[in-house]
This record gives sequence, structure tokens and C-alpha cells, in this order.
Amino acid sequence: MSDEIVETSGGDTAAVVALTTVDGDFDAIGMARTLVERGLASCVNVVPGITSVYRWEEQIKADPEQQLIIKTTAGRVDALSAAIHELHPYDIPEFIVLPVTGGSEKYLRFLRQGEDYLKSLKELD
Repeated sequence: MSDEIVETSGGDTAAVVALTTVDGDFDAIGMARTLVERGLASCVNVVPGITSVYRWEEQIKADPEQQLIIKTTAGRVDALSAAIHELHPYDIPEFIVLPVTGGSEKYLRFLRQGEDYLKSLKELD
């Protein structure tokens, strides 16, 4: 059984990956669940045990963090950004959005299903 690799299309249904990091002790799984429950992400991977090295307030820091890899569509990015800023424990949360230029046709179809879910929620308003 093969799954064709396809290029993604543009517009609101274009696949994107958003990244954010949270403190190593933060409830990242709870945040991921909230994003999926709200229809803002189709899937979120929580990667524990990373170390971020960065400059903050004139010092070089190295702190334990968790990476959230958020799979969604371009049409959900604005609402996702608002939710990240609402739920995030940091004053300046990382929020980076990367385009997906191609991928498994079946997975990209799954990813876009979240867009349909979000539209159905808006229709209930």
C-alpha cells in the first residue's frame, strides 16, 4: 500500500508547522490537548528533554525546555498564535511558522480535516 507524495497547495488549507517551546516543568501535553480540542491543530508532538541556549537580559542561558511541533493549516495560524500567547507561560513565547512544501497525501488530507472541524465550530456561533 503506497501513499503518494504530493506538493501542498497555497491558501488557507496549505499545511504549515508551527513551533513553540515551553519550560521543562510546564504542562505541555495539556497545552497540546487544548490546541487540538479548539480545532487549532490537527496534531501536536511534545518533545521533552531539550535544552535551549539563548541570550536573555545580557546573559547567555541554558535551560531545560519542551518543544511543541504543531501541525495545522495556514487558515488557522492567526487563531493559533492568539491561543499560544494566551496559554503560554513566557512573556515572549517562541512562535515560528514554517511552510510544508510537500508530504504524504493521506497525512495532508488528515491535517486539513481540522480546518473542516474549525469551520463547523464557527457555524455553531
